[in-house]
Amino acid sequence: QVQLVESGGGLVQAGGSLRLSCAASLRTFSLYNMGWFRQAPGKERELVAAIIWSGGNTYYADSVKGRFIISRDNTKNTVSLQMNNLKPEDTAVYYCATDTEGLRSGPPPLSPAYYDQWGQGTQVTVSS
Repeated sequence: QVQLVESGGGLVQAGGSLRLSCAASLRTFSLYNMGWFRQAPGKERELVAAIIWSGGNTYYADSVKGRFIISRDNTKNTVSLQMNNLKPEDTAVYYCATDTEGLRSGPPPLSPAYYDQWGQGTQVTVSS
């Protein structure tokens, strides 16, 4: 069974930075797109950023473009999310997840329905 373990969440003031990391116990990690999602209370889970299996293409939600950077290290089976200039509206539980399909062509999917392995989540709280 695949395990995804997120770390790096916490409490930060607006304008601050956090770096989330996700470690995957998946031998074929390098074959799968990875996504970072977030879910705030009372809201649907949304894709924040995604990176294709090779690391050559990325996607960002409009709300985080220019502030967040997703990256992966296929030699260490990790995916990271560098979050800069954080805003109170970034407060949520953040999850990493793996695509359902290995070596998917084209851009990474946006819907959570296309991701089937999830971490337990890490809380990010941004105070104003």
